[in-house]
Amino acid sequence: MNQEREPLYIQIQNHFKERIIDRTLVEDQKIPTEKELMDEFGVSRITVVNALVELAKDGWIYRIPGRGTYVKGIPESQMNDKSAAAASPAEPESRRAGGMHIGLVFPTLEDYFAVRLIRGITDELESQGYSLHIMLTNNSKEKEKEVIRELKPTVDGLIIFPVDAEVYNEEIIALKMQNYPFVLIDRHLPGVETNVVSSDSGRASMLAVEHLWELGHRNIAICTDSPMMTVSVDERIQGYFDALKQKGALINPALILNDFELDSSHLNRPDAPAAAIDAGHPLYRFIQNRMATAYIALNCSLGVQILSIARQVGLKVPEDISVVTFDNPTPLFEELSLLTHIDQSEYKMGAEAVKLLLQAIDNAGSQRREFKKIVLEPRLVVCKTSGPAATV
Repeated sequence: MNQEREPLYIQIQNHFKERIIDRTLVEDQKIPTEKELMDEFGVSRITVVNALVELAKDGWIYRIPGRGTYVKGIPESQMNDKSAAAASPAEPESRRAGGMHIGLVFPTLEDYFAVRLIRGITDELESQGYSLHIMLTNNSKEKEKEVIRELKPTVDGLIIFPVDAEVYNEEIIALKMQNYPFVLIDRHLPGVETNVVSSDSGRASMLAVEHLWELGHRNIAICTDSPMMTVSVDERIQGYFDALKQKGALINPALILNDFELDSSHLNRPDAPAAAIDAGHPLYRFIQNRMATAYIALNCSLGVQILSIARQVGLKVPEDISVVTFDNPTPLFEELSLLTHIDQSEYKMGAEAVKLLLQAIDNAGSQRREFKKIVLEPRLVVCKTSGPAATV
């Protein structure tokens, strides 16, 4: 057919199809803006929009609102065509070599929550005949993007512990748009349907509040030293609110401690609880002035810090104040293993993430996309750091 007789929007579609097939344009490459295409082809905006809508509908491209339009690749429906198959993107090296590999994108390896979670992942993968490639993001969104781009072509699927930020990582959104098999762990993306395995963060905080309330505590502080308010932190604080409301208690904003940071680099040492905290630190002053009778720490490192400050200011635990922390800090040091804590079943979280990912890999070629959210029930483990509220 003479190209001049083809509708203009079809000419634009064919232009992109040919360049995707011959690999001039490759997966995840950004294509020109609508304005640039209008100028290039000398057509109206509606013509460009019609062409892009059809290309997206057929699976050649995908669009990220506010970011632009990107190449998705050759649609599966086109793979039966010889010319398309010959020029189709190469399979990841792991598949072509007959190996089976999973990539894990993880923030840091600073605590035993991470150790136990990764152990659950590795044990389950080993039982399924897969190997694991771990890459750390150091809680950097930009590093997370780089790691995902680097791992994606070399593995069969990804398990991602996402860096939480105000703006979603578009690389994760792109994985969803491309139907690439991946599972999020611990954190989810609100409003975006994906495979995810996490603990019930809100319920975990409620368990902590209910335990302390039964012990007679009424001034219960909730603390986080996270540099950003992540989804899981938000859900834990909301659970704290809900539990207090159920008790008929008013919310005291002064007991929500989240505007500070602490250095936890010393916590890998056996003398961790004795490490000095700056007396000028706001958390130090808060504990010293006995503003609360009980503390819920949203991570295990912070729980250990609170114990250390209590010791510095001469308070006894649990006689003077009680401490409940998320996650058991470590089984290695007897003193730290005595914390009352919320068990989030991190080993099971890792194992379940693997199972869900392998299902996603098996279903990657399916036209019907289904996403699952597995929420694990947390468990309160009562040890030596929580007791009856001190009488005045």
